[in-house]
Amino acid sequence: MDTVQQEIDQLYKALFGKLVASLLYSSRDIDPETAEDIVHDAFSTALTHWRTQGVPMHSKAWIYKVCRNKALNIISRNKRQSIISDDLADIASMEHKFSESVLNDQPLTLLFACAHPDLSPKTQVVITLKYVVNFKVEAIAKILGMTIDGVDKQLLRARQKIKDEKIILEEPDTNSFIERLPIVHKILYLLFNEGYKSSWGKQLLREDLCEEALTMTKILLDSPLGTKETAALFSLMLFNSARFKSRFTSKGDLLDLEKQDRSLWEKDLITLGCEYLKQSQSDVISSYHIEASIACLHCSATTFEQTDWNTITSLYSKLLQDDSNPFVELNFAIALYYAAQKKEAFEILDRLHRHPFLNQYYLLNATLGKFHHHERNDSLAREFLTKAITQTNFVDEQRFIKGMLDEIGNSH
Repeated sequence: MDTVQQEIDQLYKALFGKLVASLLYSSRDIDPETAEDIVHDAFSTALTHWRTQGVPMHSKAWIYKVCRNKALNIISRNKRQSIISDDLADIASMEHKFSESVLNDQPLTLLFACAHPDLSPKTQVVITLKYVVNFKVEAIAKILGMTIDGVDKQLLRARQKIKDEKIILEEPDTNSFIERLPIVHKILYLLFNEGYKSSWGKQLLREDLCEEALTMTKILLDSPLGTKETAALFSLMLFNSARFKSRFTSKGDLLDLEKQDRSLWEKDLITLGCEYLKQSQSDVISSYHIEASIACLHCSATTFEQTDWNTITSLYSKLLQDDSNPFVELNFAIALYYAAQKKEAFEILDRLHRHPFLNQYYLLNATLGKFHHHERNDSLAREFLTKAITQTNFVDEQRFIKGMLDEIGNSH
């Protein structure tokens, strides 16, 4: 790859979201799709021009200026009346424009715009990945387990709605910021989780997505909008980030919590997570408080066997009181099993397995297979594990399940 292409790629990654947002904020007559086209065209122009003329000293300002001029041409051609301020050509002025926000952070301000209550949760996540995190459609599809065509259609519907209702064109007012805070917490939570659970083969995507979520959560926490709930969410992310290096072997094989090398856990992040969890203490206990407390107990245990499973089951039970979620129930059953409440654990797992949707969830069948193996019911264990291996397309997860099947074979 030549140096000009490298420069373009770096600028694209750093500026795409800002450029789209700057055009949307500067003119009510530019919709998201048009803004994206302008930005893509500007980078194409830069690639052609810079290869013959060289990369300009102020490359960011050059890109901003080209975007401004292309926007003016489109508006003029369509005979629309709009105002696009001259400071679009000046990157310092442009960035100052966004610093006037209560958040003092343009990507997070745009996230609040994406968190419009009239958009579905999935749409909120998709447009956040597109406009805030700057991921390409292919990357979004991989992260969310969607087809590229599915993401394209989701974006098309979102763009149309945004265009018709001008959802993303203006920064929310103070009251809307507060009203949207729970939605933003949820999006940040989902962004981090999508990155955290992604496969080894997508390591850069995993780390980028988790880092974006951590950074924006910290900025939100330090802003006037930050709450005790924000602190709990940040704490949860820190605890999970601390275990990143231990989740895969050097060959990329996925490891469950029981087999992870705890010496690889980052102690500084765990300590920081404990501090923010303490800061988050409040009379109102959110799901993030409970999940962070569970993660804290896992990170504090010297060994898997010394984990305080009884307290963890109590926390999951409380979490289920507020949110009757089958995925939380699965984790609750796992905790019950390790807390020596095996009968109750299998009752929950069997009930979940009768659910038509959960029946197709690889992690439920993998859990049943693992636990039946522990109970020496290897014929049932093979049945569940064989089913589970067909229910995921991720190679590392398939290898993980195959490893359990091999373990059953080696035990005879």
